[in-house]
Amino acid sequence: MTIERQMSKHAAEGSRPFELGPRTSFWVAAGVVAHTLWTSAAPAMTYRLYAEQWQLTHTVTTGIFAVYPIFVVTVLIAFGDLSDHLGRRATMLLGLGASLLGVLLFAIAPSVSWLFAGRALMGIGVGLSAGASTAAMVEFGSERQGKRAASVMAAAQASGFAAALLVGGALTQYAPWPLHLSFWVLFVLIALLFAAAWHLPRHAGEPVAGKWRPKAPFIPGPLRPAFAVAALAVTTAYTHGVLILSLGAQVARDLVGSPNALVNGAALALFAVTSGVFGIVARGLRPGLSMTLGAIASAAGMALLALSTAWHGLWIFLAATTMTGIGYALLFLGGLTLINGLPHAQHRGGVLSTLYLFAYLSLGVVALGLGVVATHEGLGLAVDLGAGVIALLSLATIALLILQRKAGVLRESTSK
Repeated sequence: MTIERQMSKHAAEGSRPFELGPRTSFWVAAGVVAHTLWTSAAPAMTYRLYAEQWQLTHTVTTGIFAVYPIFVVTVLIAFGDLSDHLGRRATMLLGLGASLLGVLLFAIAPSVSWLFAGRALMGIGVGLSAGASTAAMVEFGSERQGKRAASVMAAAQASGFAAALLVGGALTQYAPWPLHLSFWVLFVLIALLFAAAWHLPRHAGEPVAGKWRPKAPFIPGPLRPAFAVAALAVTTAYTHGVLILSLGAQVARDLVGSPNALVNGAALALFAVTSGVFGIVARGLRPGLSMTLGAIASAAGMALLALSTAWHGLWIFLAATTMTGIGYALLFLGGLTLINGLPHAQHRGGVLSTLYLFAYLSLGVVALGLGVVATHEGLGLAVDLGAGVIALLSLATIALLILQRKAGVLRESTSK
């Protein structure tokens, strides 16, 4: 049943006033998707300032970053399919509320312990809303538009990512209260998004019968081969966030030699801008080709990143963030298009949440590991190791694509 028919059915039963239509609801859901990346990237330009003000080590700053994906993963494990039972709207509202509280703690934080608590709440918020908002976009969009939904999702994520880095960089460099003002801006935006989401239809999707209860992530057997490919591609894409978000500003300043926070934010934002552009331009590619090209671009970007820190070259760093953005976009777009093309409407929230679970788990583990290396062995070695890990994940994605293509998995799943 399409979302239009569902809304007509429930309208006849008596709907709420000011309920949004499908098209507006689609874009509100896209805004919730954008908030997940803005929230994730929000502290990226302030980690260095926290380190200077409170004398924090790289282990502590990457620990603040890693708390976020750890809580995202915890929520996805326990509540990954909640929106399949509770509804997309209610689950997104719970997620936005938690994100709002987390951002508020950052806006008023007097000590580092508040940052850990804030990141935990942000992780809970994104864990609740990531799968629900992605599923809502598919359901509020027209039928047979999985590619369009995936493309808009990639662009929404890129917009949130770029806004966090550019707004954060500008306010950190030139505005008063550099540790707080950017979070107040984000607080207001999430509050507005919460108000818009309040008016989403209550009955998006077909709720799964039966009472919801916490359970381990589950992927139906027929979906698992294609899911494995998509999960590895999206995981590889998300792992870029360790080098861009948790260490990127410090890499730009300490290793590349660029002291201006806005310039560094703009350099890092190239990653997001490029990923957004390619997320739209490449929407016509088949998932297998998109993931293959993305993996190649990702590996090339990691080589350029290692080269930029060795030679202290800003232009090489710009090329690295650009190439990495292309890799992220194609990997994410290909993986999500593949998943959206599978017949799993009754379990869409759970499947998408499990996809994000693997991505955020890798993000947290790699961030903690690189933080320890940066503290004890130096930031340069941490960047080289991180680049190596992402390059290996990219090669593994290509290898799994080849194996699955030989088995006919991609051909079968993308023809549906």
